[in-house]
Amino acid sequence: MTEVLLKELTNNDIHWIINNSHKKELTSDSVLLQEGKTVDSLHILLEGILTVTISQDDHSPLNRAFAAIDGNVRSSREIARISRGEIVGEIPFINTRPIVTTIKALEKSLIMSISQEKLAIKLQQDAGFASRFYRAIAIMFLDRIQSIISKIGWRNLRQNKSLRDMLFVLAELNDSDIDWMMSCGVFQKISANQVVIYETRPVDALSIILGGKMSLSISEEERNPLVRAFAAIEGNEIIGREIARLSKGEIVGETPFIDGRLPSATVKAIEDSIVLSIPRQQLALKLQQDIGFSSRFYRVISIISSNRLQEIMSGISYGRRAYSQGLSLDKNAEYEDELDISFLDKIALAGKRFDWMIERMEIA
Repeated sequence: MTEVLLKELTNNDIHWIINNSHKKELTSDSVLLQEGKTVDSLHILLEGILTVTISQDDHSPLNRAFAAIDGNVRSSREIARISRGEIVGEIPFINTRPIVTTIKALEKSLIMSISQEKLAIKLQQDAGFASRFYRAIAIMFLDRIQSIISKIGWRNLRQNKSLRDMLFVLAELNDSDIDWMMSCGVFQKISANQVVIYETRPVDALSIILGGKMSLSISEEERNPLVRAFAAIEGNEIIGREIARLSKGEIVGETPFIDGRLPSATVKAIEDSIVLSIPRQQLALKLQQDIGFSSRFYRVISIISSNRLQEIMSGISYGRRAYSQGLSLDKNAEYEDELDISFLDKIALAGKRFDWMIERMEIA
C-alpha cells in the first residue's frame, strides 16, 4: 500500500501536499487518533509503524456486565498495522462519522499532517486532484477491508443495516451525471439463480439493483483462483457461503473501476431482479474524458468503501456509541451511525432521484 500515493498522484499533487503540511514526531506508544473522536487532519506516515486497535468484547460475562454499567471496562484488539507511505485520518474527508479505531505509534515515528480545511478547499477547487486523491483513498479502503477480513475471517463478520449505496451515489453526483448513466445504462431482467458476478472473474459492467434481491457469497474452497474461475466457466458449482443479501439501491461490480482487481465474491439473484447495467468500457472512457465526473465518481466509491469498512470494524468492536432500537437518545452524545442535517437533505434529494430512475425503468 505504500506505493498507492506515488502511483495515483502527480508530482504537482505531491508538491502541493508537502507545501501545505507540517511534520511531527511521535514517540513510542503515543496516540495519534483516538477512537470516538473526530479528526481534523490527514496524516501521512513517513517513518515508523502505527498500530490500529478497536475496542472489543472479550466474551467475559463479568467484563460485559461492568461495561454495560459504566462503559469503562473494555479490551482492545489490533486489527491492522500502518507502515511507511500510508494515510490515516482520511475518513472525515469522506464522511462526518467519528473514527471507530485508536491509532498509536509502535515505535518512534514521523508523520506529515495537513489540515482538513486546507484539503477540503483543494478538493473543491481542483477536480483533477480530487479525482486522483479519491481514487487513491478508495484503493486504500479496499486494501484495508481485505486485510482486516483476512485477519479476522469471513465467519466473524456481522452484517449491519446501512443506507443503500445508490442513495450515496445520487446524493453526490450531478443531474448531468445521472442523465449520462441512464442514457448509457441498460435495464436488464435477471432471473432467479442467475449469476451476475463471478468470484475471481472479470466484471463487464457496473450494476445498480433496481428491484429484487441478490446474494453475496464467498468460496470456502482453498483452490487456486484460476482453477475456481475455469470451474465456473465450465458450469461446475462452486461451494460458497452467503455473507450478505443485496436489495434495491445497492451497487455491485465497482471494484474494477478503482484498480482493476478481480471481485472476491459471487453475486447471484435469489429472486427475479432488475438492474441498471453500465458497460465497463463506456464507464472507463467517461472516467478518462470527464474529469469532473471522475472526481465525483471516485468520491462516491470512497464513501461507499468507507461505510463498508466502518461497518466491518463496528461489527467486531464493543462500544456504546451506535444507537440501536430501544435505547434512549442522548442529546449530548454523538453516535457512530448518526448523520448530519445537511447530508440528510442530500439523501432526501437522492431518494427523489431514485424514484425518478424507477419511473424511467417502468416506462422503458
